[in-house]
Amino acid sequence: MTVDSCNELYRSCTQCPRNCKTDRNSGTGFCGEPSDLRIANACLHFGEEPPVTVFGGSGTIFVTGCTLRCSFCQNYQISQKGVGKKVDCAEFVKICLDLQNLGAENINIVTASHAIPLIAQYLRAAKDAGLTIPVCWNSSAYESVESLELLRGLVTIWLPDLKTLNSSLSEKLFLAKDYPEVAAKAIKWMIENNPLELKEVKGTDKETGKKTTREKMQSGVIIRHLFLPGRFEDTAETLSWLSENADGRAIISLMSQYTPVPFKEEEQLLAKRKNSLSEFENRLVNTQEDEDLRDLIDAYDFEYLFYQDLVSDTQWLPDFEKVQPFSYKLAKPVWSSACNGFVPSDAASDAGQILE
Repeated sequence: MTVDSCNELYRSCTQCPRNCKTDRNSGTGFCGEPSDLRIANACLHFGEEPPVTVFGGSGTIFVTGCTLRCSFCQNYQISQKGVGKKVDCAEFVKICLDLQNLGAENINIVTASHAIPLIAQYLRAAKDAGLTIPVCWNSSAYESVESLELLRGLVTIWLPDLKTLNSSLSEKLFLAKDYPEVAAKAIKWMIENNPLELKEVKGTDKETGKKTTREKMQSGVIIRHLFLPGRFEDTAETLSWLSENADGRAIISLMSQYTPVPFKEEEQLLAKRKNSLSEFENRLVNTQEDEDLRDLIDAYDFEYLFYQDLVSDTQWLPDFEKVQPFSYKLAKPVWSSACNGFVPSDAASDAGQILE
């Protein structure tokens, strides 16, 4: 796919289920983005599921913009507020190759559903330039199968959310009543076209320094679901669907780390957001809910499932206006829009002391 053909697809944009038909060559769509690719940060990320992080970390690229408007989004600075910098194909390729050279287990592209045509073009260029590690697609699953087809042969690992199967809730939280139907269809496509493939690899544990063996994902799907406090029935419905449609064919990742975000925005927008957040209990998950979720997991007896231990720490929330959005333990920055490009290697290696 050429730049001209990408521009044609963006001329009356229908690249996501919004079908806003905006000319993104001269303006911005519902996603908030023009036809250019903008990113906020690229780093070695150590907070993903174990088969994705493995030993070297996931080479994560956070793309600016999003097809949803999740009222609770922890990455709202980049998904809704436009934090990011334009990158061309050459710079994108260099980011990928730098991450690979630093030991990344994969290239993990986050919230890029609105930029699939251009991402596909850039990934082909990266592979032609020597990118050999797997590419991972990290998304809300609010994307059309037609657009996903453009990534066939380029992406082998998929990390979609399945946020809810409640259309009333998705309309209020994401402004997308059709989210359940669209996401279910997209996830089924991912599973059908990317069989689960894990291989054992040897390496050194980053914290203990000891040699060990871990599973590394080469192909397949990890479906994430974030439990919203006070909405146990929604999670039970989602797990029931996953048990029927994904168990044994994909990995399930049930997340319990919902954390209220201290949003910084004008009063009118904040009031609208708070109204949306009233659809559930905007607080940390409590111990009783944690016990109930564990009982639910046991009842379904999934073949392959990850569940996070309950924590009350809120310090992990990212700030993408900083060169290092995360703690040093969680990520090593390589590229940041906050410094207009590549992070100096000496600063990146000592991010905990210099950039936090």
